[in-house]
Amino acid sequence: MASNEIRFDRQQRDDLGVFEVVPRIDGIPLTELIDTFEIGAGMRPAGDAYGGLIPQYFRFGPMDDHFHGQSTDSTRAKTPVLGCACGDWGCWPLKTRITVTADLVIWDSFEQPHRTTRDYTRFGPFQFDRHQYDDALRALSVAIGSDIDDARA
Repeated sequence: MASNEIRFDRQQRDDLGVFEVVPRIDGIPLTELIDTFEIGAGMRPAGDAYGGLIPQYFRFGPMDDHFHGQSTDSTRAKTPVLGCACGDWGCWPLKTRITVTADLVIWDSFEQPHRTTRDYTRFGPFQFDRHQYDDALRALSVAIGSDIDDARA
């Protein structure tokens, strides 16, 4: 299986006055990837339902822990990687199992916990080179750290 490339975008949410974190896989925001999948699969509701995670709203813990599947707010064996378009991850989350090895990080077994009959087996899995993944998380931590520092000034 070929490796995917990941980046974590920090995007301003002017409507809420905060920023959100949106994973980008192979150059495409995860919000677009899941919208395309759900619409193509005939799922309803679908399209424009998801947004990024908003660290200021929830105690995810450090983002690197969260995106390694070790967040303080992860529930059970799956981790939210997107939240609802409204800003509340619990409202309409996209969750995945995150498996971390010495060489890889794998996202698979996606679910929408409010629609348990939906079948996401054809979405993903996404496999990332561990070094590239960790570099992307370090870049996110720097971006978020500077936002926190700016807010304190």
